[in-house]
Amino acid sequence: MEAKGLFNVARKELIDHLTSRRFIIILALFLIISASGMHEGINRYNQQLESYKELISQIKEVEGIEPGYMPERPSIMLVFLFMSRQIMMLGAILAIAMGFDLVSEEKETRSLKSLLSCPVFRDEIINGKALGGTLALVFAMGAALLISLAVLLIFSIVPSMNELAAILVFGLVSILFLLAYFAIALMISTISGKSGSALIYTLVIFFILGSILPIVGGTVADMVCGDQPKSPPVVVTNMSEEEMQQYNEVLMAWSEKRKPIIEAFTVISPNMNYERILNKICSSSSVTTTYGDEAPGLQDVLGRVWKNILALISFSVVFFALAYVKFMRMDIR
Repeated sequence: MEAKGLFNVARKELIDHLTSRRFIIILALFLIISASGMHEGINRYNQQLESYKELISQIKEVEGIEPGYMPERPSIMLVFLFMSRQIMMLGAILAIAMGFDLVSEEKETRSLKSLLSCPVFRDEIINGKALGGTLALVFAMGAALLISLAVLLIFSIVPSMNELAAILVFGLVSILFLLAYFAIALMISTISGKSGSALIYTLVIFFILGSILPIVGGTVADMVCGDQPKSPPVVVTNMSEEEMQQYNEVLMAWSEKRKPIIEAFTVISPNMNYERILNKICSSSSVTTTYGDEAPGLQDVLGRVWKNILALISFSVVFFALAYVKFMRMDIR
């Protein structure tokens, strides 16, 4: 493989993506709906911020308030949580639309044979296609982030340095999520002989990984661990300290038993990994917790979700490796 051939193929694929009517239409819908999600998130953020200010003013007016208690200040990352819903749907569809016919269409039009007659190696073709698609997804995510920051500034919301770092990590993790589905689409495109079939198969996988697995994971956990333990049949306010402690211990044991089962299903679902990472990242941008303790920093949070990040990376690596091996062994006549 030569760098010149790789970059030539990547440049061609990137230009084809950016000038494709399909890419432009889906990207436009993605950006519009993401902006709409941002607007909804900003409204929710402003509502929570007003409630936070009211609580602060009430605490200052009341004497004898318990020391150390402070309401949790809402984070700007709440806005990006709303935006992530559009990424998990339209963003994934954009990634699938870019990859499902990269190879299958060339097989249908028999253009692979003429392409390989040029001074270019097979690995340069498949690697260039993957690189070109990756750059196009980075462009799409970068445009979405720039628009989101512009919307924040329009509404006079200025992120802090900690929140800017969290937004950057949000963008990087979102790219990993999109690359996971792009790699799946590229692999199916390499295996399938027709673009229509490749699209159907990829959408079925997207539906299973994004919608079926979370339901199956919860169902399996309920079957193994049973229903959630019920609290003692007394009024909660009259529950003794000993009864409350016993109930909390039982509830914690039940939760710990469910945890590895849910984790097992989470690892094999890009959507669940993505959602878990974002929930943790958003919690890291708060200054304090409800009881005045210092909230975990972004570095600490990333240390807790490194398995989920590794799982997203593994999706891209494994499915691209399958596509690479299949393409290199493909019989082209």
